[in-house]
Amino acid sequence: MRECLAVPWSDRQSSSPPEPLSPWKLLGQTEPKASKRMYIRGIQPFPLLPLPQNLMKFLAFLSLLTLVLQEAGTASLLGEGEREERSPEEDDTYASLHVENHTLSIEDYSEVIDLSSYEELADYGDQIPEAKISSLTLPTRTSPTSTVAPRTLSPNLTTAGPTATGLLNSQSSHGLPTCLVCVCLGSSVYCDDADLENIPPLPQMTTYLYARFNHISHIRAGDFKGLTKLRRIDLSGNSISSIHNDALRLLPALQDLILLENQLAALPVLPSGIEFLDVRLNRLQSSGIQPETFMALEQLQFLYLADNLLDSIPGPLPLSLRSLHLQNNMIETMESDTFCDTGEHRHERQQLEDIRLDGNPINLSLFPEAYFCLPRLPVGRFT
Repeated sequence: MRECLAVPWSDRQSSSPPEPLSPWKLLGQTEPKASKRMYIRGIQPFPLLPLPQNLMKFLAFLSLLTLVLQEAGTASLLGEGEREERSPEEDDTYASLHVENHTLSIEDYSEVIDLSSYEELADYGDQIPEAKISSLTLPTRTSPTSTVAPRTLSPNLTTAGPTATGLLNSQSSHGLPTCLVCVCLGSSVYCDDADLENIPPLPQMTTYLYARFNHISHIRAGDFKGLTKLRRIDLSGNSISSIHNDALRLLPALQDLILLENQLAALPVLPSGIEFLDVRLNRLQSSGIQPETFMALEQLQFLYLADNLLDSIPGPLPLSLRSLHLQNNMIETMESDTFCDTGEHRHERQQLEDIRLDGNPINLSLFPEAYFCLPRLPVGRFT
């Protein structure tokens, strides 16, 4: 058995328990006095622990370091911004790579492009060499093993030119081929406003001729010779005063003849196949129209003779006629059989629906027997 040391009860109560170890003693500091409000019955107060001085210094150093780093970062960002905003004069290399936003205005446009020297910059006339051909020798290719001498063409060699029917063989009054002065499109030839004084030689395939607004004054006998396919001739706006009787008579395919706004005083012999004849705005007189001129045109449908010097209605008129314009002439009277056959009252001209006699001094109401065969009365003065 173990031996135990007996301690009296009185001694056990009188002896005090050991003093608890304070944290302030561990840190080597004096324990602060606690407030009375910290005491609770049966519980020993534990004071708030202030931070050691070394620790506070360390935290202050960290705060200061953070501020320094922030300032350093801001300075670096400002430096980059200044480098981006630097002008080209400060750095030549940077100026060659960086293009600023620059808007051109009308005032400084002339500084960028000098339009006054444009002709000098675009004039290449002196730089184009002239090509000189000294002979007709053709370049030949010879192989290293070939022994054949190159062939040359003789300068006196003549080549066959285009035929008489070719487009470029016909010479105009300018001394150039007709299709260089005029425009040739298929079988149509356009010589409008080409300063022509005569009808140019035309290709034999010509079907439509337009030679308007020129200075043509006369139509010669051979101007349309051989043009058997010619269907339409338009010579409006010239100064034609005469047409030879043989100029149009031998054109079997001619259908439309337009001589508007010329100086004709008489009509030539016309081919029988004409369907459309326009001689307005001329100096045409009744004496310049032969009595059987229009009766021989069995296919004539449109006859326009307005704005001339006619003093009577030309006739007799073919039965195929559909439109007759005679306004603005000097017509004062008409014959009773001008439009209708007075011997046959059943005669009707249903096709002739358009007759214009307005602008003439004639009083149409004085000739009622002249209209009984017409589907409509002529246009003109009836009072």
